[in-house]
Amino acid sequence: MLSFLKIRNLALVEDVTWDLAAGLIGVTGETGAGKSIIVGALKLILGERADRSLIRNGQDACTVEASFHLKNTAAIDAVLEEAGLDPCQDGELLIKRTISASGANKQFVNCSPVTIQVLKSLGEFLVDLHGPHDHQSLNSRERQLEMLDKYSGIEDLLGKYQAAWKLWRTAATELDELENSERASSQQIDMLKFQANEIAAANLKPGEEEEIEARHRIAANGARLAELCGSITSRLSEGEGSIIDGLRELGRSIHELEKIDPATATMFEGFKSAQIELTELESSVQDYADDLEIDGAELDKLESRIHTIQTLKRKYGRTIAEILEFLAETERKLAKMENRGEEIARLQQLVKEREADVLKLGKQLSKKRTDAAPKLAKEVATHLADLGFKRSVFEAQLAVLPAPERNGLEEVDFHFAPNPGEPSKPLRLTASSGEMSRVLLAVKSALAKQDAVPLLVFDEIDANVGGNIAEAVGRKMAALGATHQVIAITHFPQVASLAQSHFVVTKEITGNTTRSQIQPVSDEQRVNELARMLGGSAESARVHALSLLKGAA
Repeated sequence: MLSFLKIRNLALVEDVTWDLAAGLIGVTGETGAGKSIIVGALKLILGERADRSLIRNGQDACTVEASFHLKNTAAIDAVLEEAGLDPCQDGELLIKRTISASGANKQFVNCSPVTIQVLKSLGEFLVDLHGPHDHQSLNSRERQLEMLDKYSGIEDLLGKYQAAWKLWRTAATELDELENSERASSQQIDMLKFQANEIAAANLKPGEEEEIEARHRIAANGARLAELCGSITSRLSEGEGSIIDGLRELGRSIHELEKIDPATATMFEGFKSAQIELTELESSVQDYADDLEIDGAELDKLESRIHTIQTLKRKYGRTIAEILEFLAETERKLAKMENRGEEIARLQQLVKEREADVLKLGKQLSKKRTDAAPKLAKEVATHLADLGFKRSVFEAQLAVLPAPERNGLEEVDFHFAPNPGEPSKPLRLTASSGEMSRVLLAVKSALAKQDAVPLLVFDEIDANVGGNIAEAVGRKMAALGATHQVIAITHFPQVASLAQSHFVVTKEITGNTTRSQIQPVSDEQRVNELARMLGGSAESARVHALSLLKGAA
C-alpha cells in the first residue's frame, strides 16, 4: 500500500505529509479546497507530464515523495533490474520527483536517479487511478478485452500468442513484398552482377590498404631514402673528421689514460658502448641502403592497387570492410532475384507454418475467453444489482474477427441494458455518465481478485449518482478495501462514512497567502464534517451523520 505521501510547494500545498492506512480511505473537503492536488501529486509519482505552472507561487521547485510498502515485489524488482537498479529492500519502494521552474526536473527511486519512463513502468504496478471521465475507457473494445483477459487469467498464453502472431506477420509481410514487387529487370540483375564482379575481382583483403600505402611510400621516395642513408654513413665513417674516426682517436687517448691510472676505466665504460653502437648503426644504415631498390614496375603496381581501392571506396564504402559488406549484401540480393521462385516457395511454407501456430494458440485463447465471458458478465451483473441496477442486463459478447489480430481471433463488446424490458446494446451507446461510473466500479469489483495493483484511486466517480446509490457505491468501495488500498475522493457523506479512515482537505487564507492542508478526522470532527456535507450544522444534519456512521459500523 501507499504508506505516506509528502507534497511540498505544489499548487496550494506548502508542506504536507500524509500518512495512510489500509482499506478504504475517504477524502472530503469543500469545492476548491485542493482535493485534486492529491491526484495531481500521484500523477507526478506515476511519471505523467509535469506542468511548471503547478509550482507554488514564489517558489523555485515543487517536490512529491511517496513510500509504498509491498507484499510482493517481483514485478517491481523486474522493472528496477531492467533499469540497472537494486531490488526493493523489505518491500519498501520510495519514489521522489522534483519539478523545477528552470526545467531541471529530477526523479529518484530508492534514492537513485531514474528516467520518467521508469516511473511510468513502475506506476503500472502501483496505482490504478480513475477520475470522473476515466470510465470512458470502458468504451474501448481493446480495453474491454484486456479486462476479460485479466479475469480469465490468460496473460501468459496471450504473450505466447502475440509472439507467434508477430513472427507470422513478419513472414507474411516479407512474402507480400516479394510477390507484389515488380520482377527484377535484366538491367537490374546486370548492375548487381557488375558490382559484385568488380568488387570480387579486386580480391580485397582486410587491412591491406595500410600495408600497401606504407610500401608505396618507401618505393616512391627511394631516391631520397638513398640520399639520406649516404649522408648518414658519410658523417659516421667517411672522410676526414668522420664521427667514427674521431671516436677512434678519442679511444686512443682514453686507452693511454687508463694505462697510467687504471682507476679511470669505469669512467669510460659508456664511451665504449657508444662506440660499438655507432659502429653497428653505420653498418645497419649501409645494409638498409644496399637493400634499397628503386623498381619502377613495383611502384606502378602499388599505385595501380591504391587507385583500385580508392575507386571502390568512392563507389561502395569508406573502408575495405564496408566494401566487403556491400559485396555480401549485393550477392544476397542477386541470389534472391535469381532464385525468386524458390524464395517465394520458402516464404509461403513459412507463412503457412507460422499461421498454424497462431491459430493453435488463438483457439486456446478463444476457449478460455468463451468460458470466462459469461462468468464475468454474471459477476458484474451481481455487483450492478448492489449498485442499484436490480434488473439490468450485462453481457460480454464475443465476435470472431475476419483474420487473426494481435490480441487474438475475436473481439469483445460489453452490452448493457439498465432497465428491464429493454434490449441490451453496446455499453458505449446506452449508459449515461452516472451509469458508466457504476459499471466501471462493478467491473473493478469483479476483477478485484485478479487485479494485482495495490492502490485504487477513485476521484469523484460518484459525481453523477443519487444519495441512496452513493451509499451503495461507498459499500462497493469498502468491499474493494478488503483486498486493496482504496482512496475515494468524494462529495458524498454516504461514501465518506464508510471509510476506515477519513481525511479532510481544507484551505486556509492568511493575508495574501493561501494554503491547503489535509488532516485526519475522527469522532466529533468526523461527525461535523459529515454534517457539513449533509447541508450544514443543524442538529438534524448531525443526527443524520451519526446514523450514517452507525450504519457503516
